[in-house]
Amino acid sequence: MIRLTLRSRCLAIVCGAWFGCALAWAGELSAAAQKEITQLLDRIERSNCSFGRNGNWYPSGEARKHLEMKLDYMVKRNMLTSTEEFISKAATASSVSGEVYQIRCGSQAPVASATWLTAELKRIRSSS
Repeated sequence: MIRLTLRSRCLAIVCGAWFGCALAWAGELSAAAQKEITQLLDRIERSNCSFGRNGNWYPSGEARKHLEMKLDYMVKRNMLTSTEEFISKAATASSVSGEVYQIRCGSQAPVASATWLTAELKRIRSSS
């Protein structure tokens, strides 16, 4: 029993140290990334495309609100360091169901949100 308790304590110390290191490695979102993400959110909202999430389709304004909520959560916890991480960690799939987000514009076939957002990010960067 004492050995188990000692092992448990050691495990807790190691895990705590690792978690602390992981938090130290997390960075802050740069001003440039913040600007790009805002531009992406603006483009989603202005697109008038539908946003597919967990089997339902939402208007572009709702998509923006949802992604802003996820962005705020991740920024407060220093979980993002780049626009690409925003796309891959927050704007690609549901953190609840794991289901991939989709964007459907007009009569076009839906595409994965990561594909749509990456293409928009390239346009943003090429126009800068």
